[in-house]
Amino acid sequence: MAQLPFWRRKTLEQMTESEWEALCDGCGRCCLHSLEDEETGEFYSTNVACRLLDTDSCRCSQYQRRKELVPGCVQLRVQDIGQYTWLPTTCAYRRLAEGQPLPEWHPLVSGDRQSVHKAGMSVRGSVISEELVHPDDMEEHIVTWVEAG
Repeated sequence: MAQLPFWRRKTLEQMTESEWEALCDGCGRCCLHSLEDEETGEFYSTNVACRLLDTDSCRCSQYQRRKELVPGCVQLRVQDIGQYTWLPTTCAYRRLAEGQPLPEWHPLVSGDRQSVHKAGMSVRGSVISEELVHPDDMEEHIVTWVEAG
């Protein structure tokens, strides 16, 4: 009998660093700016990407230096699992933390790094760099992303 893949036999806390990193599907959605309504506390997604996001590959162009170059960059860490509700419902970290399986289009399941793009679940072709958006115009870039799992 074949052994289950690591994400099905281990908890997030049990994963190695390389396994943890492999969970990222490369959708790029965690690299987008969001806006908070100060009155309601509700968050809104935008199509405005961090300046470090390679909008074609949907990967950080300076991944190893991202915290240094973008001090507000959120680093997903196992000790913060309970706070992952802000991540899209399609995100592997959030799904596994909530006891849900990875979707069929996830690269670990499909065996194809491009499957996230082929399934239309990445931000490829749908975002603009923050370098091209004036801070006062951010509200014009509020969007609703597909949340299919």
